[in-house]
Amino acid sequence: MKIAFVFPGQGSQYAGMGQAIAEKYPVARAAFEEADRALNFGISRLCFEGPEEDLKLTENTQPAILATSIAVFRVLEERGIRPDFVAGHSLGEYSALVAAGSMGLSDAVGLVRRRGRYMQEAVPVGVGAMAALLGLDLAAVQSVCDRAAEGQVISPANLNSSGQIVIAGNREAVERALILAKEAGAKRAIPLPVSAPFHCALMKPAEERLGVDLDNLEFADLRCPLVTNVDALPIQTGSEARSGLKRQVSRPVRWQESVQRLLDEGVRTFVEVGPGKVLLGLIRSVDKSVTLLNADDENSVENALSALL
Repeated sequence: MKIAFVFPGQGSQYAGMGQAIAEKYPVARAAFEEADRALNFGISRLCFEGPEEDLKLTENTQPAILATSIAVFRVLEERGIRPDFVAGHSLGEYSALVAAGSMGLSDAVGLVRRRGRYMQEAVPVGVGAMAALLGLDLAAVQSVCDRAAEGQVISPANLNSSGQIVIAGNREAVERALILAKEAGAKRAIPLPVSAPFHCALMKPAEERLGVDLDNLEFADLRCPLVTNVDALPIQTGSEARSGLKRQVSRPVRWQESVQRLLDEGVRTFVEVGPGKVLLGLIRSVDKSVTLLNADDENSVENALSALL
């Protein structure tokens, strides 16, 4: 029975995350302290206490989720639970690489803080938008985007499941797509409360800036394979990890394909490591027969340990 650890991305944050595990487990507390030192900033306090409006700022959200995810991961690791595969949704790919030993937590939190800032600065607030389209397949969503573009940028951004695809691009194009999606039979077409249009061509400036930082960072080979967002294929070398992180900034997150690849590799237990249970819901929509566990707060961590030991 192979196990995959999956790590959440932006949107899973909440004020109070990580506090209970940091109080109970010294190894978790040490992870938060390491992140605070690396950032020269109390990211742990922001995780534990908020306020929500500061936690929602992209350059804070990204290191906060990563620090919480790795704090939880280290509790599982200390108890001898090790995954056969790892994967992460967008930002979560950084958590997955830390868990796989390709980069250190200190390097990763600084990198994702800059990543968040680069992504926010790539597109002025109000120029871009994202929306979730429910009940349309990829071909239908692509057709909607093609017709909505009218010379602007719009494309599928998160291929989450067969019935849930997120689009991103210029605000006006996304607004046109919402109307066209409903006409095409979408069950729902929902604008998302995000500060930038992630994973589309408008993120190219952020990709270029982040690429310089990634080239200056050393990546070790991975202790276990990671299925990347951008290719939905397993990798195990540091150079492949760097390439995947560069390309994912402006390209879609191929999450459904990534889950299917993990299933094809024999994974039957998925553990969402970090805040929330968003990814478990998406995995369930691909295969309802697998074992799904989350490790977030004290109770869920203990439940996961009981199930896996």
